[in-house]
Amino acid sequence: MRYFIKLAYNGTAYHGWQIQPNAASVQETLNKAFSVLLNSEINLMGAGRTDTGVHAREMYAHFDFEDSFDIPKLVHKLNSFLPKDIVIYQIFPVDSEAHTRFDATKRTYEYHIHLFKDAFLQEQSWHFTQNLDVDLMNEAAKLLFNHTDFQCFSKVNTDVNTFDCTIFEAYWTRGGAEQSGGNKLVFTISANRFLRNMVRSIVGTLVNVGLHKITLADFNTIIESKSRNKAGFSVPAHGLYLTKIEYPYLDD
Repeated sequence: MRYFIKLAYNGTAYHGWQIQPNAASVQETLNKAFSVLLNSEINLMGAGRTDTGVHAREMYAHFDFEDSFDIPKLVHKLNSFLPKDIVIYQIFPVDSEAHTRFDATKRTYEYHIHLFKDAFLQEQSWHFTQNLDVDLMNEAAKLLFNHTDFQCFSKVNTDVNTFDCTIFEAYWTRGGAEQSGGNKLVFTISANRFLRNMVRSIVGTLVNVGLHKITLADFNTIIESKSRNKAGFSVPAHGLYLTKIEYPYLDD
């Protein structure tokens, strides 16, 4: 029987989702917890990989297990057993061919920036002190819809067959608590897939637009160049959140 897991985690203490030698990962932490509580070796397959320090408000993974178990009781035990920075929301059975990575049709990320010093946001948002032209950044974000090849925003030497992605939405919003003067920016972007480091390098390039370091025409030329060297810097990981993953057979 195959099961999907809906979960979330604060990525501050982890070197990303994927298991790697000599470093704490979300996947390894979950594998150990499931294996102990189900008394069987469990290896989870995640819907994707988040980098070191990146957070997930909604993540899916799946595993196979043939024996029966009490799902609500296991969810309760897992949340008691796991560290405080990982939470299990749901576990539910799915078709044996269902796959959290390959079946996902849409993924959404948010990047958070705060323009004021806040003692409670240091690991959850990027503190940026310069003035940004948010309207111009939104104009640049619209240009993303004119393209499908985003090699310029991909980490170099990555093992992928294609740099093509379909972007469904990309926009900036301004908000924040009253005491901050509303000086918090959130960039939301959705696509069918993302390349490694793609969102962070898009945000860094859009920030350069907002600083008037590059024009809208420059931004378009950078995408067409397919060169990572021409794109902007990669913003810090701790401001990035995976917020939603959609599947054709799951309701919101």
